[in-house]
Amino acid sequence: MAMFSTGVLVLTSPLHTLPLRIAPVLTSAAQVVERTLYVHLHPGLNLGSAAQARPVYVPAVPDVSSLISKLYSNAADVCSHLDVRVLLTNIRNHSLGGNPFPAPQTLTHSPEVVLTDFVVQDSSQSNVVKQCLHTYAEHCYACTPALVPVLLSPQLDSDVEEQEGGTSELVDTYSDVVVGGTFDRLHGAHKTLLNISCLLADKRFLIGVSDRDLLKNKVLKELIEPYNLRVARLREFLQDIKPCLHYDIVPLGDPYGPSITDTNLQCIVVSEETRKGGEAVNRKRLENGLPGLVLHVIQLIKDAHHSDIEEEKISSSSFRTRLLGTLLSPPKQENLHIPRLPYVIGLTGGTGSGKSSIARRLEALGAARIDSDQLGHETYRPGAPAYSRVVQQFGTDILNEDGTINRRQLGKKVFGDKEKLKGLTDIVWPEIALLVKKQIREAGEKGKTVCVVDAAVLLEAGWTDMVHEVWVAIIPEKEAVSRIMQRDGMSEEDAWRRLASQWTNAEQVRHANVVLCTLWEPEVTQRQVEKAWELLQKRIPGSRKSPLLHK
Repeated sequence: MAMFSTGVLVLTSPLHTLPLRIAPVLTSAAQVVERTLYVHLHPGLNLGSAAQARPVYVPAVPDVSSLISKLYSNAADVCSHLDVRVLLTNIRNHSLGGNPFPAPQTLTHSPEVVLTDFVVQDSSQSNVVKQCLHTYAEHCYACTPALVPVLLSPQLDSDVEEQEGGTSELVDTYSDVVVGGTFDRLHGAHKTLLNISCLLADKRFLIGVSDRDLLKNKVLKELIEPYNLRVARLREFLQDIKPCLHYDIVPLGDPYGPSITDTNLQCIVVSEETRKGGEAVNRKRLENGLPGLVLHVIQLIKDAHHSDIEEEKISSSSFRTRLLGTLLSPPKQENLHIPRLPYVIGLTGGTGSGKSSIARRLEALGAARIDSDQLGHETYRPGAPAYSRVVQQFGTDILNEDGTINRRQLGKKVFGDKEKLKGLTDIVWPEIALLVKKQIREAGEKGKTVCVVDAAVLLEAGWTDMVHEVWVAIIPEKEAVSRIMQRDGMSEEDAWRRLASQWTNAEQVRHANVVLCTLWEPEVTQRQVEKAWELLQKRIPGSRKSPLLHK
């Protein structure tokens, strides 16, 4: 079976039989679809005749809500690479009359294949069912003209034990529903929250998206997607799943936002973890003379793939953690003038970030390590090209009795004076760069495939033009200050001052191809480094593990 980018999965089994069928059906669907899988619920749909294969409203019973959660949970387990989206256009609390699809709904990604869990008892009926499935899908969605119908056969019946039927009462709905969150790297838990919120909302859905101060204490906050990107992905998802709603998406600079002032709101959707936040919203509303909101609580989704440093629930922080050591952005093509080998990694990071320990770990894996700080010491030696120029510009009072430069004394002269500091770096940095290039050449002559340039000032000095990739080591600011104080015997105030004089983590990450973090135990750092090293081998030009980056 050929693979398709986007598909629609039409689930026709009764709601009470679906929970145990979902995993095998999704597993089968993942063998056909490779990017986006839209899920259309129509329990009881008869695909045996074209006359009965027309879309109708499906009642929004509580089983639908629990099924949505089950779908996203199973998707995270068995086909996490797929962007699964449960569609709600035909799920209603009451029939509005007529066809729920007066015109085929346009989805962000046009479906190329339609699949179903419909079990055909007689193989001779397969073509008829496929034709009905094709017709049904085109009634509902704007599909590609060459839509391919596929009957999934994951051997469901022998594995599924029949359950009792679901309840018949409808889910309570509200004109205006609100929810808040970071919505970074939209995942199954987000989608469950959003789908259920859309199920509950009749007219308007208000979404507060965390921004600025609310992101300060997030794990690996530097890897959180930009606000505009998060909002764009959120809006695309919402327009797909329920286009008839009005969506208000606003930035949250505090934990409450408009939820405590909007008079039209009736319901707030929270997870078990954020229930206390919902209760705090209601207290604030009462203080403001507004009625409290109905709290609709949804269960957290377990993450079957979490590691020891990740949360047990599906979370954005876990997804950000998994990005460590991976290629976040491709190497810049403008560096094609650099010799193909050795492949040069420019490793940088703020003081206390653990950058040098990462460089030593890479060295142990086979890289040639080049310590730019040590080379900086060499540029100050008597007789070195920079020596006389530094003494001439900053005076002989920076010299020790033996004629060597007292770097501490020199530092006092330039600290806090940007003009003097630039004068010093204009002399020293080009000389260090020459020494780095010399060591890279020597490493290549010795047969080294990878060089790691350990350089705190890599970005500030503009040395990115002599490396193939930039790797950045980060650590939360508070942890960096603690490490600086312990390592250098420095006061907290001075440690913060030193940190403030450097590029921030966020500024450095914007230039990074790969990001690493030494916040956790040494063995966690080692795993990150080994992961980054293994992936790097696949990018090295000429490697048998992957295609060339350079021609």
